[in-house]
Order: sequence, then structure tokens, then C-alpha cells
Amino acid sequence: MSAETHGVPIIAASGVCQEYKLARRTLLGRRERLAALQDVSFHAMPGEAVGVVGESGSGKSTLTRLLVGQERPTAGVMEHEGRDLWSLDRDGRQEFRRSVQVVLQNPRSSLDPRMRVGSSLLQPLRALHVEVDMAARVREVLEQVGLGTDVLSKYPHEFSGGQLQRIAIARALMPHPKVVIADEPVSALDVSIQAQVLNLLKDLVTELGLTLVLIAHDLSVVAYTTSRVAVMSGGRIVETGRPADLFHHPTAEATQALVDAVLTVENGLAGKALR
Repeated sequence: MSAETHGVPIIAASGVCQEYKLARRTLLGRRERLAALQDVSFHAMPGEAVGVVGESGSGKSTLTRLLVGQERPTAGVMEHEGRDLWSLDRDGRQEFRRSVQVVLQNPRSSLDPRMRVGSSLLQPLRALHVEVDMAARVREVLEQVGLGTDVLSKYPHEFSGGQLQRIAIARALMPHPKVVIADEPVSALDVSIQAQVLNLLKDLVTELGLTLVLIAHDLSVVAYTTSRVAVMSGGRIVETGRPADLFHHPTAEATQALVDAVLTVENGLAGKALR
């Protein structure tokens, strides 16, 4: 039975902790541990856009690796549609890999520079053994991200950063995922292009019924794109709520710091920036 039928989160973390062993300071010394995540609980419902925001080192990237199944937590449970991710059989893991796709921060590093765009788009279908009319699927996805088929014969270096991120999003969409996790998808782009990519992600959530988990360090980015935001600090989720509530009534110190960091141009436009 689907997660949508019973209102079960499509992806969830319950009481998750993640520790890493550090290098020994001396030859026979004890290896210390770094607690990257501490008792983190997080979920996203089908068709929901959720944001995770926090300063560098807050644990966002670690949580991302757990959500996509790249790492196994040292404690707690990761679930996909109500099933323990690390207890799934081979078919269940394959279904999970098709269902949850990632868009990384820098599209130039996530696309093979030696491979034409057309071949890059087909990679997920081949790797995940998705049986579909590949040519038709490529055309469909390119249309969804606002690109034409002329991009297929070109190499990554022939595109701007914004175009490359659209290609990266297209590749994530190829296997018909239910969840797209976007890890800092606009931080490497020019400010003028960021809004276009964010609007594209919003449109995809609405048109395709996707679940979007948007990871960012800028509260304004997740507030623009998502309907619920989790604020991370020191490996914990310290506050969760609607973006407007977090902006106007932050309760956690970390949230207040993120609000204070949001740039405004009101004083600058008034000629008061240097006063």
C-alpha cells in the first residue's frame, strides 16, 4: 500500500545519530568520535516541499547522506514509505534508489565533462534498470526543465551554470523519482539565475507531485521554495515551522542568527548604507 494512502511520510528519520571516528593523535592513542548528528527526527510527506537550513557544520550534509541511503546511522531509524531503509531486501533497495534522487550543489562537478549531455541523462535509467522508452523519456524531461533537444549532443563546458543545473535536475528526474533532495542547488549560481532554478523546483513539485527536500544555509532560499522548514545547529534540529513564522517569530538562537543574516537592500536604496 502506498504512503499516500495512509498519510505515512515518504521519507523519514527517527531519533537518528551519526558519529565518525577521528584520527588518532598519537600512535597508540584512543580514537575520539565526532557526533555529527544527535537525536534528529525529520520527515517529508508525499508532495510536500520541506527545507533544512543551518550554518556550515550544523549537520545538513550528514543528514542528506542518511536520507539518500549513502550512510547508515549509528543509531535511530531511517524509513522510506514506512519501511526501515536498512532492512529492505534487494528489490526494496532498488525501488528506494529509483524513488529518491539528488541534485548537488555544483553541477559542473556532478556531470562528467567527457560525456555528452544525452549520455549523462541516460545513465540513471541504465544504472537503475528502468524499462522505458528512453528517447521519449529524455524529450519529456527536457521539456519539464525548459530545455530543448539541442543540448543532447553538447558537453557540460558548453553551458552556463544555470543551464547545467537544469540538466542536473533533468537527470535526477529521469527514473521517475518520488523524492528529490536538492543540496544547496543555487549557492554556486549567479544571483540573477538563482530565482529561475528555485521557480523551476517549485513548478516541478506542483506539476509532478514531487516531494522536495531543499538543503540550504540561506533561510530566504528555503522560505521562498518550501512550506515547512527545519533549522539545524550543532547536529540537532532546534526548531521547525512555517517559513513566515520562523522569519517573524524565531525562538531558537540559531534561527535568529539566520534571520539576521538575510540581506536586505532597503537602506542601500535609501542611500543609508554607509551612514
